[in-house]
Amino acid sequence: MSKYIKLLYVFVFLLAATQAFGDAKEVKKGIEAYNVGDYASCLSMCMPDAEKGDPVAQFCVGRLYANGFGVDLDDAKALKWYGLSSDGGYAPAQFNLGVMHANGWGVPMNDVEAARLYRLAAEQGFLPAVNGLAYVNARGIGIPKDVIEGFMWYEIGAQLGDFDAVAKRDALAEKMSAEDTAAAKAKATAWMETHPKDTLHAGLE
Repeated sequence: MSKYIKLLYVFVFLLAATQAFGDAKEVKKGIEAYNVGDYASCLSMCMPDAEKGDPVAQFCVGRLYANGFGVDLDDAKALKWYGLSSDGGYAPAQFNLGVMHANGWGVPMNDVEAARLYRLAAEQGFLPAVNGLAYVNARGIGIPKDVIEGFMWYEIGAQLGDFDAVAKRDALAEKMSAEDTAAAKAKATAWMETHPKDTLHAGLE
């Protein structure tokens, strides 16, 4: 699925994101440096913790290489650092790694792997992945087509406050029966009941 562009790597990296993976002061400083365009400082501050296994720092380094910010653009290094961060369970890295597989950036295009990675991140409530998983479900990209599942994920995105998910959910509903729409809404409600909003990583990085 070549529907995402590299600007997806450039969403603001929220400081609060570090809370679930530790509270390294240097990583926070690196994130602050990134947000003001000081990429050299970002790399020097995040790299030590990335090498120690901090998933947020690894994502930070991967994003620099993915975009060529302060370093030469290098998909291989972006894949390395996103992969390590993804293995550490960090949703933004899982999603961005999925985008790289979907578009064939540094790896052969692989919609199946992209869908798998979107699901890992979507299950944590990461909005870009929620919408990405809805998209591939609704169209059968990398996974069997399932419009009920697609609607469910758009509905979850809508409940997490994403206006784009609302529009896409409503557009998809026009192609569905009332029974299928009701089933999808019930699935979304059940999912939200087992995933409290205050535990979800709904922000954009």
